[in-house]
Amino acid sequence: MDKTFGLEGKNFLIAGGTRGIGRAISLQFARSGARVVANYVRDEQAAQALLAEAAREALGLTVCRADLTSAKGLAKLDKEVETALTDLSGLVFCAATGVHRSFEGMTDRHFDWTFSLNVRAFFDLALLLLPRFRESASIVVLSSQGARQVVPSYSLVGASKAALESLARHMAVELAPRGIRVNILSPGAVRTGAWSAMPDGEARLAGAARRSPLERLTSPEEAALAAQFLCSDAARGIVGHTLVVDGGMSLIGE
Repeated sequence: MDKTFGLEGKNFLIAGGTRGIGRAISLQFARSGARVVANYVRDEQAAQALLAEAAREALGLTVCRADLTSAKGLAKLDKEVETALTDLSGLVFCAATGVHRSFEGMTDRHFDWTFSLNVRAFFDLALLLLPRFRESASIVVLSSQGARQVVPSYSLVGASKAALESLARHMAVELAPRGIRVNILSPGAVRTGAWSAMPDGEARLAGAARRSPLERLTSPEEAALAAQFLCSDAARGIVGHTLVVDGGMSLIGE
């Protein structure tokens, strides 16, 4: 049986891995044979629900509560990775936050809050974990349409995702000689809890479904399968690429 797309024997940290797309990625990787540590910071109920599902399926999945914007949280997560995984086959960075307001309603505090997790935390985490990566490891960062196109009330989040993508591309070139591949996953409109914080979130989701060539939204599971591909041996020749999984939506525009 061809295991090129499988993750058997691999170890992954999924940052922001207990809700939304991150949750789907944690489960998909564990179901594909990987050992997974799913990081979270606030939603204890979601973390425990993920643990319960993993236990029912006898999956190699644990969770770690750690604030990636603090030195204490990063140290805690590093210790958990050392204990639970020993070394790393990959990191998938799904952690994200943001404020959904018009540009004129933004403040320095909103800027610092958004960029501290969406960009700085990835930078700090990747540097911290660099010695733990196996040869032929994979790093995947989760981006969004707003990194490249204007989305209403999304200026700081979109700018942070654009910065994250640029950082990932530079890392991809620098880390490739060490056998570490860095890529970007950009899903289309996926129904997650994040949409509840956006003005007219439900209307936007409905519009996205209507405009999609598939006539539906991208599912978390579809994004998770794409992340698995990028982290599998099948993608060993893919470096610094942005994989868009949006059902053809970006071909249509607004």
